[in-house]
Amino acid sequence: MAKLVENPDLAFRLARAIVSDVALYNQEKVKEGIENDNIFDLLQDEIQEGREHFYGRVSESLPNRDHIYERAIVDVLIKQAGKIESRIW
Repeated sequence: MAKLVENPDLAFRLARAIVSDVALYNQEKVKEGIENDNIFDLLQDEIQEGREHFYGRVSESLPNRDHIYERAIVDVLIKQAGKIESRIW
């Protein structure tokens, strides 16, 4: 079994990679979700699947483990979608 990630910087890079994959494979859902301000509803299953993958690779003892994944969602899904027309910005 692979060693679990215990370094916060590596964990954040992993989280960003996972969320980037979610965004890449669900580009239409991301676009629609930003346009209609329901991205978290549309990508609920994909985000949860990514979270489970992240938790499977990162040590439970890592401080702020939940926050690291949530921050990656904001950085990747929300900030990078800023060019999509939306009434929320």
